[in-house]
Amino acid sequence: MTYKKTALVLGAGGFIGSHMVKRLRSEGYWVRGVDLKYPEYSKTQANEFVQGDLRDVHFVKRVLEFKAYSGNFYNSVPYQHIEPFDEIYQFAADMGGAGFVFTGENDADIMHNSVSINLNVLEEQRKLNETFDGKDKSWSAAVRPKLDWKTKIFYSGSACMYPEHNQLDPNNPDCREESAYPANPDSEYGWEKLFSERLYLSYNRNHGIPVRIARYHNIFGPEGTWKGGREKAPAAICRKVAYASADDTIEVWGDGNQTRSFLYIDECIEATRRLMDSEFIGPVNIGSEEMVTINELVDIAAKVSEKEIKKNHIDGPLGVRGRNSNNDLIREKLGWDYSQTLEEGISKTYAWITEQIKSRQHGVVEITSKELEHVNSN
Repeated sequence: MTYKKTALVLGAGGFIGSHMVKRLRSEGYWVRGVDLKYPEYSKTQANEFVQGDLRDVHFVKRVLEFKAYSGNFYNSVPYQHIEPFDEIYQFAADMGGAGFVFTGENDADIMHNSVSINLNVLEEQRKLNETFDGKDKSWSAAVRPKLDWKTKIFYSGSACMYPEHNQLDPNNPDCREESAYPANPDSEYGWEKLFSERLYLSYNRNHGIPVRIARYHNIFGPEGTWKGGREKAPAAICRKVAYASADDTIEVWGDGNQTRSFLYIDECIEATRRLMDSEFIGPVNIGSEEMVTINELVDIAAKVSEKEIKKNHIDGPLGVRGRNSNNDLIREKLGWDYSQTLEEGISKTYAWITEQIKSRQHGVVEITSKELEHVNSN
């Protein structure tokens, strides 16, 4: 079988990564997925899925090597037959919702784990590139012919890197790309995202590695984390409403007047693919401009559920008072804009979470990592 291109998806067991694998396969890519875990809610569609720790530099060195369609990660292939991937999508990170990011209890792990992954990926890709561009003198041109292309790397940044002082007014937050400096993120997660963004840009300038950088704004949808403390606001609220009876009360952190925008997963994947196929490096916002309060988000979930839901406002981690994507730059550079309303996305997400709850209530066993241990042959 002939494939369009080869792609390496790091973080392929996670929410956005698993959706990207599906998209790339639908476009005719050969895909290797890599993560600590398999996708939790569906079977991976990657041609090959490798479990491992991207904080381990020796493991990263191996996963960056494409061994041709006849050989996979676990097979021995003569090193002269190894090539770089056409594209790498870097989604792997230590992350979660406000309940994980803003408590302060996970700051060291967030920064150490995510920075380690990004440093390993960039440095090992640089070394691999040097075996093809003549800089590594241990390889002759006869054994390692020079390539006329280099692996393009996508890095998934976050709107959490924007300065806190620009997001104090819930009705008028400033998240234009150029507003990022002077830097002042409100969390260590945001500082790590800002550092890693600059890291990718530095390797682009100094080592010629093609990169594309996006700043994601609250991506949500089916097959995302919806319980356990690392879920984002749309999933958490949909879960609470789904468990509630008519006229029940659910807990909402803070006064509920903090504002956010949320982008449905399919829109995120489309914008990311457009960025990768373009000549624009970024960084660029990928998000929705439909800003709502958290109280309004609850109301939308309640409307979708056809329940009357009351709110009990309690103390909890909040993040900034206001955040909304500004899409002027991505419209100019890529001609992309979001097309689905928040209610449409919440409707799909609520339906999926409801099915997850029903499955557990009826004793349906979740797909486990053990059941998913396979390498597709297609």
